[in-house]
Amino acid sequence: MAKPSTGFSTFLFHKKRWLLLLLAMLSVSTAVAFIIRAAYDSSCDRQHFDVGNRIQKPEKVKETTSSQIGVVTSPSPLSFMKSKLVLLVSHELSLSGGPLLLMELAFLLRGVGAEVCWITNQKPSGTDEVVYNLENKMLDRGVQVFSAKGQEAINTALKADLVILNTAVAGKWLDAVLAKNVPRVLPKVLWWIHEMRGHYFKLDYVKHLPYVAGSMIDSHVTAEYWENRTQERLKIKMPKTYVVHLGNSKELMDVAEDNVAKRVLREHVRESLGVRNDDILFAAINSVSRGKGQDLFLRSFYESLQLIKEKKLQVPSIHAVIVGSDMSVQTKFETELRDFVAQKKIQHRVHFVNKTLTVAPYLAAIDVLVQNSQGRGECFGRITIEAMAFQLPVLGTSAGGTAEIVVNGSTGFLHPAGKEGVSPLATNIVKLATHVEKRLTMGKRGYERVKQMFLERHMADRIASILKDVLHTANARQ
Repeated sequence: MAKPSTGFSTFLFHKKRWLLLLLAMLSVSTAVAFIIRAAYDSSCDRQHFDVGNRIQKPEKVKETTSSQIGVVTSPSPLSFMKSKLVLLVSHELSLSGGPLLLMELAFLLRGVGAEVCWITNQKPSGTDEVVYNLENKMLDRGVQVFSAKGQEAINTALKADLVILNTAVAGKWLDAVLAKNVPRVLPKVLWWIHEMRGHYFKLDYVKHLPYVAGSMIDSHVTAEYWENRTQERLKIKMPKTYVVHLGNSKELMDVAEDNVAKRVLREHVRESLGVRNDDILFAAINSVSRGKGQDLFLRSFYESLQLIKEKKLQVPSIHAVIVGSDMSVQTKFETELRDFVAQKKIQHRVHFVNKTLTVAPYLAAIDVLVQNSQGRGECFGRITIEAMAFQLPVLGTSAGGTAEIVVNGSTGFLHPAGKEGVSPLATNIVKLATHVEKRLTMGKRGYERVKQMFLERHMADRIASILKDVLHTANARQ
């Protein structure tokens, strides 16, 4: 089985020094985190929707002509946050989607002159390299980082203009630290929720949810799920709830739109994997776990190989890559994946790459993204819009936020979650392997969709209208 070269940075330094600087700026999610309707059509293109008349619609995003795209013509929509004190509370600090999204918001706020403080509620007891690096990245950008416990945390929460709790689990911090001060802080809390799994619906986590200024959720289907489940299971009501689709960073878009950069990255990554330029590479880019569906993807990939062989189809060699591996942990699930590959004798076609904060090289190197998250899928799935920025078609499960991103049959294909999705995904793999024009057309349509809906400026506009509303609500309650 081919392994990635360890000389990636050296290679790029000799090829393109400026590219190293660009890649150093990238901070993209492992997808985390990031899928219920079988098809997605134009009726789902609306930015926001109502659930029981309680989902609030932020201000309409201003239209921008194609000649204006990528050009800064006005101040940041978040400029009103200048000098505001914002406390960000994350349940953890890791390479998963939730913490990285909150960090991105921290940098957007710092960019307009807000005073931003960061608290991580659950930190490893010993030294952790990821936590150390991410904290230093924030400190370098002017974000204050301090302990989740103690008087400093309480004082900051009390005097902050806005407190943003990131994920449902972060709710445990309220009682554990603020104690008797909880009622004073709740009126200025915006709760940013990313979770889709049932085990997050615990009263211990979200009992204060009805009393905060508002909640922000990444997709319509997740907002609807929370609306229904909190009432049915916990007998509590959601606060004013906002849906905000995410957007790609300018740094990632710069790489995605630079053909020279993409060619350099593509050539090197493929060389390190032992994949030729004309081979077709399908990739799943998520942290390796059962919920992300890498096992079912590999079953589909093997089935697609059998279909190609049975039908005697003339196609270039196809390969699969799993980006997000971590053999240092030696999980049972990852061992199962590698055992399956060995059992089916497809080691020369399947490649495992360690988890990484910078996915741009792999997006440049592959031909198709497979977003195979299972169960209720991703709340949104940031890696999906990142892949579309690189003009890649997406094969995704028709669950959760993916169905709000991928237009079935236009920018990719959707298939069911679970075992019943294995054969449809295999069929879709063969479709894209045998029709190069379809791959290219879908990729271009996906890129156009990103430019219309999923850029950082779109996300900043949406969040800005929410923060204005939340600040107004907080002031009215005081």
